[in-house]
Amino acid sequence: MVVAVLGCGYWGPNLIRNFLQCPEIEAVIACDPDEHRLDLVRRRFRWVRTTPRTSAVLNDPAVEAIAIATPVALHYELASAALRRGKHVLVEKPLARCTAEASHLLALAEANGRILMVDHTFLFTDAVQKLKELVISGEVGEPLYFDSVRANLGLFQPDVNVIWDLAAHDAAILLYLIEEPPAAVSAVGVRHYYDLENLAYVTIHYDTTFLAHFHVNWLSPVKLRTICLGGSRRMVIYDDMETSEKLRIYDRGVDISSKEGEEQLRVQYRAGQMYAPPLPNQEALTRVVHHFVTCIRTGQRPISDGFFGRAVVALLEAAQRSLANGGQRIPVAAEYVTCPTTPLLEL
Repeated sequence: MVVAVLGCGYWGPNLIRNFLQCPEIEAVIACDPDEHRLDLVRRRFRWVRTTPRTSAVLNDPAVEAIAIATPVALHYELASAALRRGKHVLVEKPLARCTAEASHLLALAEANGRILMVDHTFLFTDAVQKLKELVISGEVGEPLYFDSVRANLGLFQPDVNVIWDLAAHDAAILLYLIEEPPAAVSAVGVRHYYDLENLAYVTIHYDTTFLAHFHVNWLSPVKLRTICLGGSRRMVIYDDMETSEKLRIYDRGVDISSKEGEEQLRVQYRAGQMYAPPLPNQEALTRVVHHFVTCIRTGQRPISDGFFGRAVVALLEAAQRSLANGGQRIPVAAEYVTCPTTPLLEL
């Protein structure tokens, strides 16, 4: 299989490296209008063909798949052009700038019988796969809340705010773990230094008592990557900055009871042990690439397919509307956030 990577800035070279390590890939073509970036690619990967012209790879019949690692504003244009020419497409997150664009890409993929997959890399980490297993098995119990913090000093983006950049990760993890469709989104944020929000708080509302919250921040003095998933049986902390114990599972919780004739509730706190399960240490992007290639070869549905990618965009789009309306609660259409069941990867 020949694959082309469009965009050779920050993420493109990582994709090139992983595609080159995939046994099913015969050749990789790097495409970027910036000759300096192409020169860096040629120095690092001397056996990779390069071209500054997108049309050269879109019109090449030997190219079976295209990976898009460009700014978000170009995702729709490039992905739609590739799908129309019968290419399988892997798109860097988020899939598109709005649900209308995402829906059109979905329709194009289905009409042309092509795989459309979004590179939500965190879904392919050992920690998130283990979290999914804990939810499916019932070890967490009934999920009660999802609380995440994703903060660092920068990187300020010129084309998207902190929600579209950082909250896209947490939205993807949330949708993967909790398959009940969200009902609404509310968000508040502020703009320091320039015209895009660099700090935001996003709340995802459900029709049940489950609640999710994201804190995303480009102005933190330290890098934080934590998620707390609270359940009726156990609570789990996922700290992506940890090297050896990324997941910590706590057998802690609250039991509430009352006797007949008693008005006051009896609250008992359960304080059991904590354990950190051993996790494999494979690079998540390696799994992304292999999963993409496997789906092309077998026709199976990617765990982060176009439907899933559109659901993430729907949450981000609603958060953006809420920002513009002072934190107003914005409903999310069920048709956009209801995805087919997302299974575990076969690791």
